[in-house]
Amino acid sequence: MRFKYCPECGRKAIFKEIGDEGEIPYCETCKRPLFDMFSSCVISLVTDGKDNVVLLRQNYISTDYYNLVSGYIKPKETAEECARREVEEEIGLKVDTMRFVGTQWFDKKDMLMIAFIVTTKDREIKLSGEVDEAFWIDAKTALGKVHPKGSVSYYLIEEYVKSRAK
Repeated sequence: MRFKYCPECGRKAIFKEIGDEGEIPYCETCKRPLFDMFSSCVISLVTDGKDNVVLLRQNYISTDYYNLVSGYIKPKETAEECARREVEEEIGLKVDTMRFVGTQWFDKKDMLMIAFIVTTKDREIKLSGEVDEAFWIDAKTALGKVHPKGSVSYYLIEEYVKSRAK
């Protein structure tokens, strides 16, 4: 989100050169730069530490592809805390281990996706109200069921399959 008005005083922002940032919105009254804002989200590939992963069907996201556990980071919450919370909320599994994989910009929704591969010993999935279906599946097979190559989901599963081949 690019600011047109200051969120503190409501004054219309001007563009001002700010160091290496170039011209950005600036509030002359509050004397502060108004840097662009965007959502930060986590996405987690849930694994059993072997060859299986969990896929979710959330019809409000897609009816064509399955997806992974994901969610918005809440204020005062770390990305790791969010990943654990979302796995527990959406599919009722306890995270045993977690590995940060990377970040990817999601242009369609102007958000930064922070990606993890998490492992659980739990097997019994308990769906939240926002998940229509979830199931364990072989990781290689899962590649053909998520958004195509280039998506964060595909990338995470691909990374997991590569790590299992070593």
